[in-house]
Amino acid sequence: MYAYKGYQWLLIFFLYSFLGWIFESVYVSVKERRLVNRGFLRIPMLPLYGTGAVMMLVISLPFQDHLFLVYLSGVIGATILEYITGWGMERLFKMRYWDYSDQRFNVNGYICLSSSLVWGFLTILLTEVIHKPINRLILTMDYRVEIGMTAVIACIFAADTVESVRTALNLRMVLEKMTSMRTDLEELQVQLALLKGQLKEQTSERVQMAQEETAMRIAEIKAAAAARMDGMKGIAPFKAVEATTAMINELKEETAARLSQLKSGTTERLSGLRDSTTERLSGLRDSTTERLGGLRDSTAEKEQAILEKLEVLGRKASDLGRRRQELGQGISAIKRFYLRGMIRGNPTAVSPQFKEALEDLQTEIKNRNKRIHRKKG
Repeated sequence: MYAYKGYQWLLIFFLYSFLGWIFESVYVSVKERRLVNRGFLRIPMLPLYGTGAVMMLVISLPFQDHLFLVYLSGVIGATILEYITGWGMERLFKMRYWDYSDQRFNVNGYICLSSSLVWGFLTILLTEVIHKPINRLILTMDYRVEIGMTAVIACIFAADTVESVRTALNLRMVLEKMTSMRTDLEELQVQLALLKGQLKEQTSERVQMAQEETAMRIAEIKAAAAARMDGMKGIAPFKAVEATTAMINELKEETAARLSQLKSGTTERLSGLRDSTTERLSGLRDSTTERLGGLRDSTAEKEQAILEKLEVLGRKASDLGRRRQELGQGISAIKRFYLRGMIRGNPTAVSPQFKEALEDLQTEIKNRNKRIHRKKG
């Protein structure tokens, strides 16, 4: 039935690519509530629909008299094409330009049951309704017009496809660099958080040093006061003995002997107490001074290490800023146009490998468009 020449098949491919673009753009524009130039290319064509239409016409040709077999061939053929195309584009560009992961009965997000069933109905609609007038048009059109149209469209299509592929590869590079910068930034933030914790510890150590110095001074004051009190306790009995000597003459020798023994014992105890107190204070002072000196040295070393780390982190932050700036400057105007169009034309696109980077880029482009609309308004 379809006895077409090569250029006619190519023209049919372009025609259905255009019709597929109309269908997808209208559907997505209504869903997004804004005009969307749907697809991988910037010209109004969706090659997946053109390829699918040609394939459906070819594989359904033997079953033209059996509607169910036409439907079944459309389901199988289009599903295989959709899976291979989605898988191949993700492997090449690290992005899924469509994703059925949220649909029931999907296979790796590339295909799903509901989409496959729709492809079958579209095959029947294509073969029984849409293609019949197109078939008449192709067969009745002057071949020179067909060749001329096909040649012009093919040149435009080829140029746009080359630039779109280059943009998709460039987008992959951008996502890789953004992901790398994001990882470096997260590591930088972790290191800064650790340094903040170390600075907090340093502050606690300085407070501890001040507390220990204060405690040491208080201990010295208390020890000196205790020594003075002990000295007073040792002197008081002698004054008491002198006051009572006139009153108890008969017990003078006995009392004098006892007082002599008391004096000797008290003096020894006071001497031992002073020596022990002096040794303890001296040891405490030396130990505390040594510990505080070591703590000061340790604190100074840690603070110097923190300053050196901060200097390294500062250089890393500057490097990240430079890389970010170079990334933006390295995109030409035409590439920027294609890049924005590719992101905006595929609002459901996802990148499992570069998820956060793609979301950041999508948000940045949306915010930029909002700022442009505000200025125009």
